[in-house]
Amino acid sequence: MKPETRQQEIIRVAAKLFKEKGYSAVTMRHLATAMDIKAASLYNHIESKQDILERIIISLAETFTQGMKQISESNETCIEKLKKIIELHVHISSKNSYGMASLNNDWMHLETQLNHYKKLRSDYENDFKTILEDGIKSGEIIHAKPDVMMFSILTTLRSLYIWIPKKEDLNLEELSENLNNILINGIAIE
Repeated sequence: MKPETRQQEIIRVAAKLFKEKGYSAVTMRHLATAMDIKAASLYNHIESKQDILERIIISLAETFTQGMKQISESNETCIEKLKKIIELHVHISSKNSYGMASLNNDWMHLETQLNHYKKLRSDYENDFKTILEDGIKSGEIIHAKPDVMMFSILTTLRSLYIWIPKKEDLNLEELSENLNNILINGIAIE
């Protein structure tokens, strides 16, 4: 693994501060203090706090959207596609819980990239909804409102960043499997 660049370190530390304090409450001075450098030195590596937020959120949103596109265009069954979506969320959330907090809580603070973010999110959700609709048509999934199913599944997946860091001995494969059982198969005994 390549060593972290100063810019990557700034973004990582900022994401942690944004999660802990909220984007609006964090200043460049807070970030400089957390990194034990002068605030002016930060600007050698990044343009602004907004630049950091954009890099965090857009990078993650693009990763999710690209992953969803690959999943939705695959020849797998709808159930297999849903399992892959869950695995995608578990993988990304486990690698970047701080960034996930910004993605979920701070996206509305985006300025120049807000429309781009909204398009990425819309594309992701449209692909997700299409998978659910196709699953209903093919008889793989119960006949229910795709919007409600998507909301239910995504609410759980989007909050993984809160839960994952609290688990010290977490097996990501096992977590994906358990989430598949609960989110796709349900909890009722038939």
